[in-house]
Amino acid sequence: MPLLGCIADDFTGATDLASTLVRQGMRAVQVIGVPDGPLPEADAVIVALKSRTIPAAEAVALSLAACEALLAGGARQILFKYCSTFDSTDAGNIGPVAEALLDRLAAGFAIACPAFPTNGRTIYQGHLFVGGHLLNESGMENHPLTPMTDPSLVRVLGRQARRGVGLIPFGVVEQGPAAVRATIARLSEAGRGFAIADALHDGHLFTLGEACAQHALITGGSGIALGLPENFRRAGLLPARDDADALPPAGGLCAVVAGSCSRATLGQIGLARDHVPVLELDALATPDAAALAAQARAWMEGRLDAARPVVIAASAPPDRVAALQDKLGRDAAGALVEEAMAMVAADLVARGVRRLVVAGGETSGAVVQRLGVRALRIGAEIDPGVPWTHATAEAAPEGLHLALKSGNFGARDFFLKAFAA
Repeated sequence: MPLLGCIADDFTGATDLASTLVRQGMRAVQVIGVPDGPLPEADAVIVALKSRTIPAAEAVALSLAACEALLAGGARQILFKYCSTFDSTDAGNIGPVAEALLDRLAAGFAIACPAFPTNGRTIYQGHLFVGGHLLNESGMENHPLTPMTDPSLVRVLGRQARRGVGLIPFGVVEQGPAAVRATIARLSEAGRGFAIADALHDGHLFTLGEACAQHALITGGSGIALGLPENFRRAGLLPARDDADALPPAGGLCAVVAGSCSRATLGQIGLARDHVPVLELDALATPDAAALAAQARAWMEGRLDAARPVVIAASAPPDRVAALQDKLGRDAAGALVEEAMAMVAADLVARGVRRLVVAGGETSGAVVQRLGVRALRIGAEIDPGVPWTHATAEAAPEGLHLALKSGNFGARDFFLKAFAA
């Protein structure tokens, strides 16, 4: 019976969240899609949905179904997890999903805090920074599906939600949990349903977690989960654990597939070129998923190795992405890359790859679904927010080690050091 039930709007974000909980001593299992049976044994169960960019009504329906499954399994608190760069459009999906969950839980208020200081995501006076840059100057303004052009999360969430949106400013968070609770009470009395919470370092996230110990719903990035396990520990519900990240031994061939077009992933591909075999597929020149997969299949012959990875990428800089979208349309362009990389991943696993890194949230969702993965046990981190996981998949019944990487995450040498971890 889980203590914490989590709903994540993409697959890499789910593993990021699960990794945060494991580091704080919770056994965590990520399930793919809405559970249709008993929940796995774990302190935290994370339901990974592919709901970030689908129509808002569909995202709401999926999220509510996930919530029902988690509540039926005994979850005492619900966390709605979204990206640390607040990826969404003015139509949603963060606001509509959060409001639907508030209604289902008969809760009047929830904080919204996507901060992840370890990876450079901080919030000050309601404005989101990525490293030293405002969100709209960080490269996220060029995101192919959810371009983020406004750094004020109060305004962004306010355009998506019916309920009013307030702010828990830095000065209040600095004063500790009691001050945060008092501010939440005032905002709630003033008719606000949400508040963006400032956070500049992990200590602020621990403060916010403690302040929200009794909240039915919490929303945010994986960082907001830092302080939640201790709440259960204080209540005598969570025992001390020193093996929360234990996984079976890893072996087999190793590979990377990348569909993300983020600056971080493009840099990781660039560094990998100097060290391991790299194939860069060009979706603009070959706008056909099956043909791209066939190119990769021919290329991988004789190159797969247990000692070093191969990297197969369909990533591209912003101008190439824009050209592909102009040619096919935004949704069709994204679907093309996702389908091609899912086919490539299936070919790799069929050829004996048992250690696989996938870069990109949408790409990870497509790959996991193609491989028939239903649940992932969460292990140790490679880099902040990116753990190795162990999955039983239809494509690999004996087991498969997967690392699902958000496009923006990981150091420049991530693809190289992942397989030494």
